[in-house]
Amino acid sequence: MNVLPWDMSGILDDYRSTLRQVELSRRIGWVRQMQGLTIEAQGPDATVGELCRILPRGRGRGRASAPPGDKARGVLAEVVGLRGDAVTLMPYGSMHGVAAGAEVIALGRQSTFGVGPALLGRVIDGFGHALDQRPDPVAPVQRPLHAIPINPMQRPRIQHVLQTGVRCLDGLLTMGQGQRVGIFAGSGVGKSTLLGMIARHVSADVNVIALIGERGREVREFIDKQLGAEGLKRSVVVVATSDQPALARIRAAHAAVTIAEYFRDAGQQVLLTMDSVTRLAMARREVGLAAGEPPTARGYTPSVFAELPQLCERCGTAPSGGSITALLTVLVEGDDMNEPIADSLRSILDGHVVLSRHIAHEGQYPAIDVLRSASRLLPDLTNRDEQELISDAIRYLALLDRNRQLVDIGAYEKGTNPDLDRALQLAPGLRQWLLQRDGGVARADAMRDLRALLWPDRPAPVPVPVPVPVPVPAPAAAKAALAPSTKFSFSMGGAVALPGKGLK
Repeated sequence: MNVLPWDMSGILDDYRSTLRQVELSRRIGWVRQMQGLTIEAQGPDATVGELCRILPRGRGRGRASAPPGDKARGVLAEVVGLRGDAVTLMPYGSMHGVAAGAEVIALGRQSTFGVGPALLGRVIDGFGHALDQRPDPVAPVQRPLHAIPINPMQRPRIQHVLQTGVRCLDGLLTMGQGQRVGIFAGSGVGKSTLLGMIARHVSADVNVIALIGERGREVREFIDKQLGAEGLKRSVVVVATSDQPALARIRAAHAAVTIAEYFRDAGQQVLLTMDSVTRLAMARREVGLAAGEPPTARGYTPSVFAELPQLCERCGTAPSGGSITALLTVLVEGDDMNEPIADSLRSILDGHVVLSRHIAHEGQYPAIDVLRSASRLLPDLTNRDEQELISDAIRYLALLDRNRQLVDIGAYEKGTNPDLDRALQLAPGLRQWLLQRDGGVARADAMRDLRALLWPDRPAPVPVPVPVPVPVPAPAAAKAALAPSTKFSFSMGGAVALPGKGLK
């Protein structure tokens, strides 16, 4: 038996994979009725999650069947439920033109998404089609849209600091590469502004940004104003606006995670930001209610609370040496931090950042409420000296918050509480340290400034050299997918990005 060259073997493997997806016979059903957001069909013999094509009016029962070349027409739909011999479908687009008796063709495949290095710098929808008035990006590698998370025993521990360029986050809420963090806030408190600042200055190779359920006006505004041309160069923006069907919004969210997984498996450090995961939950609620699921708290269906951890667990570190750091914004309804989605995500994620409307009204941006926020990995990513410094800063902020009304009405007498006196003395400096407008700040500079503010008389510790970690080689398939000439770099917006990302 002749041994084929490696490149020829790869081509044959691609052909075999394609041929396995080819259906030699068509499975056909018929639209029986349409109700609300769903279409009920008599057949075809399909599985939950399988894609189907509903042909337009004039191709239904009793009429000539569509020729094979006509399959591209019609409405793409997904099987979301089975009731006896009836199949419940939800369309990815408008149902205009769909009539009772219309032909439904099972496509014989689950949802996949094309990925590749050509996605960098592009704005696409959940199907990979370009939204930036350019040709569709070439994405030759097909990956499952709903991938299985990595075995937890194969995940490396999170040991390296992620520098966001935001002084408050890097200093008091230190995060690591591969951590999953929620940004909890009501509407109009500055979530998009904070995400844009992080995307511009973060120490990551690739940004994958998912805008789910946003207003169309905000998409262009975020890309031009918050992300900027430099940030877009190393980013992939996946968009599903609020007017799109629920399935399209869900698909866009999973497409963003699939893209992030591709770059992570190639050994890259990826930042995945999703604005917002609450609108993803609302879209899943629409699908669940339409499919007949029982409503639970605030109408959310059981499938919502099953999907959120599945999505989050796909992020994190990988044996390839790459990682996906997830920043998921949570739109808190009525500023209620105990509403179902916020409460569920707090228990799933590795940390939470709370944005306060009260702090925003005082003109302090980013409006991060440090006292209500937490990073569960902070003790593992910081040394004892840094932990003591962070603890002192939080203690002074807590004293100021607890005695705020007493000080405002003039009821506090100086000298009564020495710790509060010290906190009041530090208050202007702490506020100035927490304020940040545009430019990024290196974490070493942020910690140095905080030390100078809180401990002006204490000498700085002598830095201990930390060995540079040896990266694990990426899988051969992932290496081949990335072009050899592709290089990734990042900018800290004028600040110096120190090489010691993993200082402990």
